[in-house]
Amino acid sequence: MADETLACVLTIAGSDSGGGAGIQADLKTLTALKVHGMSAITALTAQNTEGVHAVEAVSPEFVRQQIDAVVPDIGVSAVKTGMLANAAIVEVVSDALERYDITGYILDPVMLSESGQRLLSEDGVEAMKKLLFPKALLITPNIAEAQALTGMRIQSQRDMGQAAVALYDMGPGYVLVTGGHLDGGQAVDVLFDGIGLHPFTADKIDAPNNHGTGCTFSAAITAYMAKGFEIDESIAKAKYFVHNALMMGLDIGKGPGPVNHFWNL
Repeated sequence: MADETLACVLTIAGSDSGGGAGIQADLKTLTALKVHGMSAITALTAQNTEGVHAVEAVSPEFVRQQIDAVVPDIGVSAVKTGMLANAAIVEVVSDALERYDITGYILDPVMLSESGQRLLSEDGVEAMKKLLFPKALLITPNIAEAQALTGMRIQSQRDMGQAAVALYDMGPGYVLVTGGHLDGGQAVDVLFDGIGLHPFTADKIDAPNNHGTGCTFSAAITAYMAKGFEIDESIAKAKYFVHNALMMGLDIGKGPGPVNHFWNL
């Protein structure tokens, strides 16, 4: 049963100057789903529909100050992380999760942009696995991220399940491997809850304007969980939200435009 009181979600992630992914996508998603969104920005990107052109990380101390300004005053129903840039910022986030005893933490392991720009340093990846995976209620890697994190080759739904199990062994409460990039007519995401594998399926859409899909999906899951829905309900509702956002994607820019976060308004 969902809680109708106002939910407050903190997203800790990078800024997308093109407005399609990152902090911007997260806040649009949270707003569309009637959740109060707050942010701690980890990095600035010079980015548009054609790709990420430059990245500048925020100092770890200032990331800490943003989190410490928000959490004691407003409180959080849930926390989501996206781009964390480097190991020092990962350590700041890990410390904050401990200090504020945050259990509703959803981790989107953003490591590379679609254009191939590294968004988390190599030591940051190791720090994320060691410090943040065990604190996460749910992690939401896509196929490329799951491959990088496990060293496995993923070519089928069965492979996705095996990767989810391997990632679960690294400490998170639940693992959702998202399969939108897998060949076939169905977009299948696979959840492992420590006991069994649970697929979430939707018809795949030939949508050229798909920028920000991963950020939007994880933010939507976080929003529904913050409102009191169980994990499986949150994933199903978030998948429906993203499916429609893709169908009504915005045809802007010279490259893939963003999904339409406000399709339902």
